[in-house]
Amino acid sequence: MHLIGAVELHMHLIGQPMKGADGMNPVAQLDVGDSTPEPSFGRWLKESSILVVDDEPGMRNFLVKTLSARCRRVEVAANTDEASRWLENDSFDIVILDNVMAGKSGLSWLADLRAGGFFIEVILITAFADLDTAIQALRAGAADFVLKPFRVNQILTAIARCLDRARLQRENFVLRRQLQSMPNANRADNQLVGDSLSIRRAREIITRAAPLPTTVLITGESGTGKELAARSLHTLSDRADKPFVPVNCAAIAPEVIESELFGHLKGAFTGAASSREGLFFYAQGGTLFLDEVGELPYALQSKLLRVIEEKKVRPVGAEREIPVDVRLVAATNSDLPQEVSAGHFRQDLYYRLSVLQIHLPPLRDRPEDIAPLARMLMKFTSAQIGVPALDLTPAIIVELERYSWPGNVRELRNVIERSLILGSFPEDIVTGNVSQADANPDALAAIERGHMLKVLEAAGGNRAEAARRLGISRKTLDRKCAAWNV
Repeated sequence: MHLIGAVELHMHLIGQPMKGADGMNPVAQLDVGDSTPEPSFGRWLKESSILVVDDEPGMRNFLVKTLSARCRRVEVAANTDEASRWLENDSFDIVILDNVMAGKSGLSWLADLRAGGFFIEVILITAFADLDTAIQALRAGAADFVLKPFRVNQILTAIARCLDRARLQRENFVLRRQLQSMPNANRADNQLVGDSLSIRRAREIITRAAPLPTTVLITGESGTGKELAARSLHTLSDRADKPFVPVNCAAIAPEVIESELFGHLKGAFTGAASSREGLFFYAQGGTLFLDEVGELPYALQSKLLRVIEEKKVRPVGAEREIPVDVRLVAATNSDLPQEVSAGHFRQDLYYRLSVLQIHLPPLRDRPEDIAPLARMLMKFTSAQIGVPALDLTPAIIVELERYSWPGNVRELRNVIERSLILGSFPEDIVTGNVSQADANPDALAAIERGHMLKVLEAAGGNRAEAARRLGISRKTLDRKCAAWNV
């Protein structure tokens, strides 16, 4: 909450004009006729949606007149009951809330909102203010505190400050997650690279689907660029300036994934020392990317289906659902129809996710893409690690195209980076002998086994960490280890 210090606030309140003897707010004192040029109130104000909650028609009309020309959407409620009905069906960026109203006070209703799992930004406005009220507002979770009568610039500044702070908090959270979960991610851009017919077709579908709110399912083996395709969908959409939140469903423990996605209230379960927003809230207005969606616990799948259909989420421990505005993109390297037949994945969720499906074929099925991919990765990786790029001669390209690339583009990137570090391409460009691996499937399987076990050893036997480093799901690694009696 933005509050000036306790002493400064106390001094600020001394002599502050309050309500007149007739009990009416002095709206006439609001400076609506100032002819000075209007300052900038940030880039997010015009895209914001605001709910005004005040029992005085004059104040409601003034705020609507002030905000309608500057914001995307403004709605009003004369009391907290009307406001609750708005919040149950629509999502807002800011609530401007009067404290002293007939019936339930603004502070009391704000406390109920927070207890119910609503993490929306709230600006409290009141003509009856003292230090105790300010402290109560802070404890109740108000984001800002504005005293009546106020000037137009004061309320606009408070709104802009809340919007900037909320966006920065979400962006900071998303960036921290990306750095923690993908420390070695190399992204030159958000475009799928390649000249093959399949990649050109995938780019065409992405371009057509990006502006639409349709849920998209991206399929393909690990390392084929599913997250890159999801980012392309986001970048080309009208949500591009809003958050893109990637979630690896296989990397989150089943017992906490519901809380991670939907958020939770304080005391909802053991260890929930405070309330927390879920990833759906951090993706508000943008795109939530559920990678390895086939790894979701079966019990959670029905809840995800309801979120997709109702556009509402229920934080763990909350009694009511909260509207969200999120575009959902999912990806999997599993055969979901087979998982449906085996009873591991809900059929209704599969059909709801695959309204539009984009398949990314493995690199071995599109060797014509290897050369442009290698050149792009060489340019980007050499700049990233600060070493001179190596010459991709025709002979090297031929060797790269002869290999089957079980790790797909991710493996190709690793080969490029390893060669840059060594200063040259080794005789056997990839791990093991290329021609032998292509000629003998058993040799390729032995290479895969040796590589996976080496990574597992480097991770200290931690299979979750090894799976993350390998770019595969924990379930896939467990299945491999069981087959190898490890």
